[in-house]
Amino acid sequence: MSHLTTHVLDATAGAAAQDVVVSLARHLPGGCSEPVAQGVTDADGRAALGPDVLEPGMYALTFGTGAWFADRGIPSFHPLVTVTFTVEANDRHLHVPLLLSPFAYSTYRGS
Repeated sequence: MSHLTTHVLDATAGAAAQDVVVSLARHLPGGCSEPVAQGVTDADGRAALGPDVLEPGMYALTFGTGAWFADRGIPSFHPLVTVTFTVEANDRHLHVPLLLSPFAYSTYRGS
């Protein structure tokens, strides 16, 4: 059982990245995927996605980074950032932060 949250920070501004579109998909056997949820980061750069319980499996969060930078008149290299991760049966809460700049990003499993 797991609940998923994310937090997007704009490293160039040193601030939360508000209004980033984020989608969650579950990868299925055979290489296909199915949409699970979509959201937008709030004023603190945070979003909670999906149902309260994610079944075990492989998932991907995709962040609309190119559009977010374009809305601010900033050229960027990555139009989308996709973070693929696994959900285990004993995962209760998953937090996937994204540290973002126009030409680089980093992520990790948060708490």
